[in-house]
Amino acid sequence: MTGEDFITFEGVHKAFGKNVVLDDLSFSVASGERVTLIGPSGSGKTTILRMLMTLTRPDRGTIGVDGDYLYHEKRGDELVPASEAHIRKVRQRITMVFQHFNLFPNMKVLRNVTEAPIHVLGKSKDEAEERGKELLEMVGLGDKLGAHPSQLSGGQQQRVAIARALAVDPDVLLLDEVTSALDPEIAAEVLDVLRDIARSTDTTMLLVTHAMKFARDVSHRVLMFNEGKIIEDGTPEKLFNEPEEERTQDFLRSVIDET
Repeated sequence: MTGEDFITFEGVHKAFGKNVVLDDLSFSVASGERVTLIGPSGSGKTTILRMLMTLTRPDRGTIGVDGDYLYHEKRGDELVPASEAHIRKVRQRITMVFQHFNLFPNMKVLRNVTEAPIHVLGKSKDEAEERGKELLEMVGLGDKLGAHPSQLSGGQQQRVAIARALAVDPDVLLLDEVTSALDPEIAAEVLDVLRDIARSTDTTMLLVTHAMKFARDVSHRVLMFNEGKIIEDGTPEKLFNEPEEERTQDFLRSVIDET
């Protein structure tokens, strides 16, 4: 970690009707830091990732990425709503692996991985394919370049999705319950791939997961959410072994009982 803030949420509020999902939330993530968000369903974790992907807009507050505002821009001394071009430019540095793989079913595996580097980043086909093959080899799918997603298992499809996310050389990688749709044995294989990636990259990562052992292994920090607020923030060792908040203790007990 460099120790410098790379992502900042300041006073971010989001409600869907009367349901407050994020309650004036403020926190930061350092460059190269891996932070896991845990907590019960509906506590705002996935909304944070969706805001960074510009899939959900905050009602108020600011979100910063490496010194740029995501939904605002400076005009003189004033902070004004950002243009779509500004939002796209900042968001281009962020990518996400979803719970459901979201692969292009009509494209073969290699093209799924190379599509964004060619059409978004402007890389040549040869350059994109060379990098795509490297990434697919890294996730254990070097022999599946010509397969269609329908010919792959769920775990293999999720590994393609991980390779596709890495192919755009992101500064920020978001992982949203990437193994929750998989059976335990296949989920373990995908988590092993992600552990290897975490060890070999300095990419800033935000993870939402109920896989507590995985969170302990890869995280620098863990944030416990409840009702749209962070109620506990600490290292994996501290938060998992000596949680201070009763709500954190109850949540961890329930997750351990489920698994």
